[in-house]
Amino acid sequence: MTKDQPGEIRPGDIYEDCSFHPVLCTFNDGDEIQGISLIDASMPRACSVGFCAVIKLSIDDVVVARADWPTYLARRKAEFEQEQASS
Repeated sequence: MTKDQPGEIRPGDIYEDCSFHPVLCTFNDGDEIQGISLIDASMPRACSVGFCAVIKLSIDDVVVARADWPTYLARRKAEFEQEQASS
């Protein structure tokens, strides 16, 4: 997983939203970030850059998520919970 600063995510980049969906960014004003899910094409998917744990993703991350969405989702939720417990 690429963990860049959310402010570095621009339209055309791929990020993970607070529901762990890989999302194609269509808008980022520095606080609100929006896009289209690369899992189920739901849109607009919107998060707050300041309050959601938005991270930048690579194409490889999306391929892994699409290959086995339930496993990816379970792993990312567990990783997030572990990060929250350790901070």
